[in-house]
Amino acid sequence: MRTAVTGLPTPHPLIEQLPAVYLEQDFLQRFLAALDDVLAPVLLSIDNLPAHLDPRSAPEDFLDWLAQWVAVDTRTDHPVEQRRATVRGAVERHSRRGTRRGLAEAVLLETGIEPEIVESGGTAWSTMPHTRFPGGPRPWVTVRVRATQPYQVDRVRLEELIRTEIPAHVGFDLEVL
Repeated sequence: MRTAVTGLPTPHPLIEQLPAVYLEQDFLQRFLAALDDVLAPVLLSIDNLPAHLDPRSAPEDFLDWLAQWVAVDTRTDHPVEQRRATVRGAVERHSRRGTRRGLAEAVLLETGIEPEIVESGGTAWSTMPHTRFPGGPRPWVTVRVRATQPYQVDRVRLEELIRTEIPAHVGFDLEVL
């Protein structure tokens, strides 16, 4: 939450906006100085709005807000650079959601480990009628994560992630090796 910053100078003091006849009034100077203290962080945020809206430079509390804009879940227990990468690539990753590549990217971003993904489906082209369909009859995905320390992989969180990344009608297995 943005609050007052003690000692932050204002770029546009209100007293300087008044006619000269008011400049020597003590009460008005003190009153406007108090308003300047309140408005300085607001003006600073507005002046730096492009930097606040860029995930590479946004303050951490704004980063969480930006994550909501692009519909991603940034976990506060992850390092800030990983959270920035999650927000920065969210829109592009959403375009690949439901695909093998999108699932692999999501698992890699969450765990730092390149997963092995096996799908039951497939595509084929043939000039012959009644050609056997590729893949299996049941839509299924198997995700294998080979971790050097398997106990450090949050299996519950990874299952939730996979469930959100695959199509609703597709089942999955998660193997942490």
